[in-house]
Amino acid sequence: MQYKYAKEHVDYSDFSSGRVFYSLPGHPAFPVRLASEIFQRCVALRKKIYKNSSPCVLYDPCCGEAYHLSVLAFLHGEYIREVMASDVDEKIVTVAKRNLGLLSLAGLDNRINEISKMLEQYGKDSHKDALRSASILKDKLLGLHKEQPHATKVFQANATNGKEISENIKDKSVDVVFTDVPYGQHSHWQDSEFNDSSNPLSSMLDALLGVLSSSSVVAIAFDKKQKVSHESYQRLEQFQIGKRRVVILKPI
Repeated sequence: MQYKYAKEHVDYSDFSSGRVFYSLPGHPAFPVRLASEIFQRCVALRKKIYKNSSPCVLYDPCCGEAYHLSVLAFLHGEYIREVMASDVDEKIVTVAKRNLGLLSLAGLDNRINEISKMLEQYGKDSHKDALRSASILKDKLLGLHKEQPHATKVFQANATNGKEISENIKDKSVDVVFTDVPYGQHSHWQDSEFNDSSNPLSSMLDALLGVLSSSSVVAIAFDKKQKVSHESYQRLEQFQIGKRRVVILKPI
């Protein structure tokens, strides 16, 4: 896969998972450069297809810790109006709320206080680095807040359950879906109704139809064992990088 937008190898260490952003053991972070590339492709496709360049409502129905969503808001905040995230795992949702909370000055200041206390208690170089990164993120946030603070919403829901999603999101309000779906190694689809022949990805695409706006695109990262196809969506782009495959769709 050739990068179209995130062409340069940038030092993303300030955005490292577990430094300022919260993380859980056993939950690998989505690569920052790849996340940036995918999101910028979504922005470009909305502009090309729908002639729509207004800031989007960004949503992930399999958000995990919402790390990549938080990073995208810092990197490309001018293209985002609101960030919404959901996951079926209650424990994960708690961490996602803390990460998206870093998009507010109050949340980031609270994190800075946490890191400062750890530095005072342990004096580790990693805490010094984290405090320095937090200061850089705060400068970025202050710049973004000159326009308008990002609205955020995190809730617990099964990504394949349209009713649970629609109870928390207004109809036709989501402009960009960006999700890294469960691969089976570190995360799994959780639904007792699924059997070996079922396709949870197709069920997720079904569940999203009610909340997608008239100028929406859906980006899904998945592995080669899974199949992404649905009669109500048109494929716009597809590419592979390492073990990940990425497809970008639009509702028909």
